[in-house]
Amino acid sequence: MRGETEIITEVPRLSVRARDGHKGDFGRVLVVGGSRGMIGAVGLAVDAALRGGAGLVTFAAPETIQQAIAVLCPCATSVPLSCEESGKLSPESVHEMIDSIQRCDVIAMGPGMGLSAGQLNLIRAALEQDKPLVLDADGLNNLAHLDDWASLRRCPVILTPHPGEFSRLTGKPICEIQADRQAAAVAAASQWARQGSPEGASLICMLKGAGTIVTDGRRIFVNQTGNPGMATGGSGDVLTGLTAALLAQGLNPFDAASLAAAVHGRAGDLAAEELTEVSLIASDLLDFLPEAMKEFL
Repeated sequence: MRGETEIITEVPRLSVRARDGHKGDFGRVLVVGGSRGMIGAVGLAVDAALRGGAGLVTFAAPETIQQAIAVLCPCATSVPLSCEESGKLSPESVHEMIDSIQRCDVIAMGPGMGLSAGQLNLIRAALEQDKPLVLDADGLNNLAHLDDWASLRRCPVILTPHPGEFSRLTGKPICEIQADRQAAAVAAASQWARQGSPEGASLICMLKGAGTIVTDGRRIFVNQTGNPGMATGGSGDVLTGLTAALLAQGLNPFDAASLAAAVHGRAGDLAAEELTEVSLIASDLLDFLPEAMKEFL
């Protein structure tokens, strides 16, 4: 399998911005997620999208928690998703999300989302539209319950699983995945792309961990940045927002995922140098993203 793929070693770069650029030139990101007890995940993803250079960021979250999340990210706008009296998402929430998608360029979905039929309906609707989609966390866990998801896909997708989420998506045990991470990621990306393969809509798998692997089934990029201090809750949410921001600025999905992995890891390395690996938390990555970004411009 590996002999048929191309190893990419060069990290993509962002282009220098035009002096007369405005916020509409740098992309609009929609982050969809959040549930009771999980408001921070959306806040981290939103702020990472902003730090990653997106011109405008909006989040869509259940109306019961929308205002609480808004306090965490004052530079973003927000959309409350309708809920039933029980607190579960109502059927109207799908239409509200679709309406929000019409006003964005890229969707990031999953941080703090939770698992339910309502969330699964949001995932299905996102797969069936045509704008680039980054799926992480409970976006992936819901996806694992949607048997025909690859054939439903009509959009470019970047999946960002850690080994546990990858195991749920593929049915393979974690020990088998970790024994040959590159082969596992390439095989899965190739299979999922063949099942749907809408014209021009690529599928990228970003298998997270030490040496995060980015692949479309033909090319492989293995990230060289990062450290064990990043193994902390919320780190993946930052990566999700950052990936969406790079997509929104015009990078193709493979390059956006590769650059996001490199910048995210470098921010973690800079944070660990100052704070130690032991004390590093996910929100620290936001503070060090600007310095990390400088190295990839």
